[in-house]
Amino acid sequence: MGVLGRVLLWLQLCALTRAAYKLWVPNTDFEPAANWSQNRTPCAGATVEFPANKMVSVLVREGHSISDMVSGWLLPRDGEFVLASGAGFSAPDASRDPGCGTGAPALFLDPDRFSWHDPRLWRSGDAAHGLFSVDAERVPCRYDDVVFPSDASFRVGLGPGARPARVRSVRALGQTFTRDEDLAAFLASRAGRLRFHGPGALSVGPETCADPSGCVCGNAEVQPWICAALLQPLGGRCPPAACRDALRPEGQCCDLCGAIVSLTHGPTFDIERYRARLLQAFLPQHQGLQVAVSKVPLPPRPRGTAGAEAATEIQVVLAETGPQTGGAGRLARALLADVAEHGEALGVLSATARESGAPVGDGSAEGLDGSDLRAELAGGVTAGLLLLLLALVAGVLLLRRAPRPTGSRRDEAASAPVVAPLGFSNPVFDVAGSAEPPPAQKVENSASLSYFINPLFAEAEA
Repeated sequence: MGVLGRVLLWLQLCALTRAAYKLWVPNTDFEPAANWSQNRTPCAGATVEFPANKMVSVLVREGHSISDMVSGWLLPRDGEFVLASGAGFSAPDASRDPGCGTGAPALFLDPDRFSWHDPRLWRSGDAAHGLFSVDAERVPCRYDDVVFPSDASFRVGLGPGARPARVRSVRALGQTFTRDEDLAAFLASRAGRLRFHGPGALSVGPETCADPSGCVCGNAEVQPWICAALLQPLGGRCPPAACRDALRPEGQCCDLCGAIVSLTHGPTFDIERYRARLLQAFLPQHQGLQVAVSKVPLPPRPRGTAGAEAATEIQVVLAETGPQTGGAGRLARALLADVAEHGEALGVLSATARESGAPVGDGSAEGLDGSDLRAELAGGVTAGLLLLLLALVAGVLLLRRAPRPTGSRRDEAASAPVVAPLGFSNPVFDVAGSAEPPPAQKVENSASLSYFINPLFAEAEA
């Protein structure tokens, strides 16, 4: 069985044990244009320079015509070239590009630029169309198996050393490490030092996520380093979200537009079965969305409150990916209805949802969340009260200018019965109160007059 066959068999075993795996993407090979300053592989006769104070292992897959390696190459102090079958270096022939050696030398980029904590440098082995992972879970989690391709050279920075990166297993150079003793011996060897560097530490453990409802990733403590690595090309700042009241899911570095559905679950909940349900029964009907499903820790709750004993929940993130908006909210409501109808069969006890607002610059009311509606409602009530106050002041001024009544009319007015003033329906009280109206009170003449004391009127009369 070849190397590729053994890797595929190992990945199949990971799937049988419900273990996910993360595959390292970048490499330090000689041929990729992305590894060179001119964004191209050195041409025949070019002068080549490697960072002199760096350690690096470089895999060479092809044959190359180069200038004199003694006078035309600047090599690292500690490194190696790994030659694949048929690869090598030779002197340039007469047919080489005449302008190749006249420009600036080809500089091999800093091999230390790749960080373990950079989410862009990993690919999930169980990725599927329509699914994504929040940023903290794009980096290997505690129960993940990590794979470094055996057919490529690589170099990984292990971070600042604040917390060891711990995973289930590491596969590198054709070996699989599942014990700390074996991994530590490899990292201390020259082959390990050429490929792993930095003050950080890497450890493995035999833990397997045996819970069908999933396991918490365990990267919360290193999320600041994850976000710093992710946002480094953007100057450390998140790009502005394209919607109002954007959401930031647990484990995500920046805000996004969409919705978040939170599920509390029982012992029969199966996270993989629920993912498959979303992919097959819901996503095909809601285009322009991506879904992330994972178990996340809950924020601490005061003792004695409902659900205080639950430490985790299932987070379903619905992210908008296209120009059309509102799809995440519609899917969130569909998932809530699905839980109401099939929650017991799915092992879901309850579900709640949050939705981002309308796109920035869009004046429509579609997509407004509760906070927007309450803000607009409060603004309308405030404007109404101001209009009433102005009307009251105008009425007082008119009464002062009007002729005073005679004594007989004053006496008649004093003897007239006092009638409670008609009130008006205040939407603030309607929103804050119960959804059910209070029972009607029986009075004479089948008339019911309701009102409330408005402090603005009370102050004016005083």
